Amino acid sequence: MNKKLFPMILAGLLLLGEGGPAVAADREADVRQAGVLKVCIWPDYYGITFRNPKSGQLTGLDISLSQAFAADLGVKVEYVDVTFPTFIDALLERRCDVAMFGIGALPSRAEKVRFSLPYLRSDLVAVTLRNHPSVKRWADIDQPGRVVSVLKGTFMEPVMRAQLKHAELQVVAPPETREREVRSGRADVFMSDYPYTRRVLDNEDWAHLVFPDQPVFPLDYAYAVAPGDDAWLARVNRFVSQIKQDGRLAAAAEAVKLTPIVVKD
Repeated sequence: MNKKLFPMILAGLLLLGEGGPAVAADREADVRQAGVLKVCIWPDYYGITFRNPKSGQLTGLDISLSQAFAADLGVKVEYVDVTFPTFIDALLERRCDVAMFGIGALPSRAEKVRFSLPYLRSDLVAVTLRNHPSVKRWADIDQPGRVVSVLKGTFMEPVMRAQLKHAELQVVAPPETREREVRSGRADVFMSDYPYTRRVLDNEDWAHLVFPDQPVFPLDYAYAVAPGDDAWLARVNRFVSQIKQDGRLAAAAEAVKLTPIVVKD
């Protein structure tokens, strides 16, 4: 082999992600050089990454923490809107450097992206009408004739597809909403997690929360990066460890009433 070509070939190999498109061999250096940390968010995740439809202002736990991460790196933050079904492609296509919006670390997702250390952990919560005639407790949900609504691409979709034995699963894709399906009577309940239920409690007077009697599917939430750059993943993990130790995670969670699901260790 031509010795002059070998370094070029080796460099090309280092740029290849595991099963995905090319990623930078040193993402932190690229971020610092660009002066911008591009963060993927789902802007409809109340308490996590939520864009107020009236003001356009972004608020939530991971808005605060992504700004803290950018400050630690000495750069500004730029947000890239995604959804749960599209964030993986956004990472692999390098449209963002990191996804920070309470992503459930499902094994199916871990086959395509790399997850950080967990920082939140939530189980399922069901939301139904306050005056629903027959759904009062968790055992009332998986019954013949019931319709259970989930948002397409969220971890609730595969979990409930496996869990339900008698009820019908309804998968809702934006712009439709699970809330609309329950309020209209087309669904009896919708499945959510602890963060999203804060939106229901804070904004809806029709809703009743139904918690499981025992753990159903407690799931770790983490940040996600594209494969192929272990140093960048290590840097994200160092940030997660630091915010647990210095109190920034606890403070950000308290501000949006998410303290009960914080992973402290």
